[in-house]
Amino acid sequence: MYAFNEGAIPVVDPTSADGIYSLLWLIIALPLAGAAILLVGGRFTDKWGHLLGTLLPIGSFGLSLALFLDLVGRDEADRQVSQHLYTWIQVGGLDVGADLLYDPLSALFLLLITGVGSLIHVYSIGYMAHDPRRRRFFGYLNLFVAAMLTLVLAENYLGLFLGWEGVGLASYLLIGFWQHKPSAAAAAKKAFVINRVGDMGMSTAIMMLFVTFGSTSFTVISEKAGDASDTQLTILGLLLLLGACAKSAQFPLQAWLLDAMEGPTPVSALIHAATMVTAGVYLIVRSNFIFELAPHAQTAVVVVALISIFWGAAIGCAKDDIKKGLAGSTMSQIGYMMLGAGLGAAGYAFAIFHLMTHGFFKANMFLGAGSVMHGMDDDVDMRHYGALRKMMPVTFLTFAMGYLAIIGFPGFSGFWSKDKIIETALADSWLVGICALLGAGVTGFYMTRMMLMTFFGEKRWEKDVHPHESPSVMTGPLVALAALSVLGGIMLAGDWIQDFLAPVVGSEAHDDPPLPALAVTTIAVLVVAAGVALAWMLFGRQAVPRTAPQDVSFATRAARAELYGNQINDGLVVTPTRHLVGGLLVLDKRGVDGTLTGGATGVGALGGLARRAQNGFVRTYALSLLGGALLVVLALLAVNLA
Repeated sequence: MYAFNEGAIPVVDPTSADGIYSLLWLIIALPLAGAAILLVGGRFTDKWGHLLGTLLPIGSFGLSLALFLDLVGRDEADRQVSQHLYTWIQVGGLDVGADLLYDPLSALFLLLITGVGSLIHVYSIGYMAHDPRRRRFFGYLNLFVAAMLTLVLAENYLGLFLGWEGVGLASYLLIGFWQHKPSAAAAAKKAFVINRVGDMGMSTAIMMLFVTFGSTSFTVISEKAGDASDTQLTILGLLLLLGACAKSAQFPLQAWLLDAMEGPTPVSALIHAATMVTAGVYLIVRSNFIFELAPHAQTAVVVVALISIFWGAAIGCAKDDIKKGLAGSTMSQIGYMMLGAGLGAAGYAFAIFHLMTHGFFKANMFLGAGSVMHGMDDDVDMRHYGALRKMMPVTFLTFAMGYLAIIGFPGFSGFWSKDKIIETALADSWLVGICALLGAGVTGFYMTRMMLMTFFGEKRWEKDVHPHESPSVMTGPLVALAALSVLGGIMLAGDWIQDFLAPVVGSEAHDDPPLPALAVTTIAVLVVAAGVALAWMLFGRQAVPRTAPQDVSFATRAARAELYGNQINDGLVVTPTRHLVGGLLVLDKRGVDGTLTGGATGVGALGGLARRAQNGFVRTYALSLLGGALLVVLALLAVNLA
């Protein structure tokens, strides 16, 4: 059962797993077994490996759905089950079990990961049909899903970190899957290295948690969090935020996200919708018992979120690559989720709500972009599209559902989830709320730009390109995701998601906003409409050139260059680090090594001089003896004369 201390922080009292919950481990084991079979089985599995790789995540989804339905039927106080598998680490005062925790928060993530993940697997059957390494690709997808499931089911921070690193490994393998392309190999390495920066924060936080509380268990830490000092809690919150920034591509560790588009499109959909980028939001919300007691760390989350909202939106406004435009959008939308999480107990549920709806419509649009690329001979430049709504009607209609959801069109899923975050932000701070509103307007602009450049206007493709609709194995998942993009807002009906998550994140209501909720909604819709209208004036009423104009403003050039994020990283981190390492290498070789080897070098030099006297000629030795005797005689004479 759950209890709450004076700070409204949930304290978990795990119970033994029973009934269907004894199969909790199987949710992870199924895709993990698929990864093992497909990656170790070799060519024997080439013909049917993609089918096995798809069926196993579907099996995990079936189990997740059954567990969810049972959990919903329980009393609020009993909506939490843990399962102890075995003792993982037991040394000194550190006792860590391989334990799983199933509660309302992990239940929603399981449905998202396995549900959307399974649709992406089905889509991949068609998208990767002609790839000679398709079996390996599905093995990596299964590994990715298994790692993310481990992350959200772990009962302690060390188990979470195991899944955290597994997601990092799988993303490296998938982003660089087409390793024959130097750009893909470089993108995979970049994502891996930047995420290691965040992992330093995450691993340091885990060590500090153990030192401070004597445990890494969510249960123990939530009970003892109030005993830590403000400084300790603030440092812990900032370290966890650093880890979240890397995984969720938030400022200042966002530079890997757009390069990750070098991977196959299903990878982009999986990373951006159901797995990797949501891990940071999960970490912040799961660690609410720390952030609720660390207001400075909460403020840092809000600041990072606002910067990320506008940074990603600016990129989305200028990119002509359809996948990179969507990637910028992901950074911005994750910013909204982080904003909700940074607003505390009043915003946690809405952060997860937007995470869920975003998983639906962003997976829909990424797979839709892949469908467009499939029909356009893998061309990703939207300036080469135009008028595709007639050539690809199913892709157009499903993509349009995702578009209406993300801009917050009334009635669609994004309308309900994003408006709640804006409303909560306004209640917390005028400044934060207005920034969230402006971000919604920019979202309306760049997403309308993408729709107009891709599906409307005059056709701009080459004569040898023949756009066509994708096969049903690809359009089927698009239809399912489009339906979820429309209906996802039902989770807010009767405040369901708030009540469902209350045992985990608390149920504190936000302060009354400065404006009535209806007024906030009306203003948000008008701001979005202004962004849509501006995009229509620039890209709907005017012809879109097939090449991007070069005589543009500095702001446009900066946005095209991703606000010079790579250059900033090179100037502040990469180049100084390279020089530092070069200097340390010289110091190591000439200083440390020179000190240790100097004596041996000196002895060797003296030996070299001595070797010259040992040349093997007898006459030389005789001459040396004669010279030595003369020196002795002269010395004796000198002594006698003195």
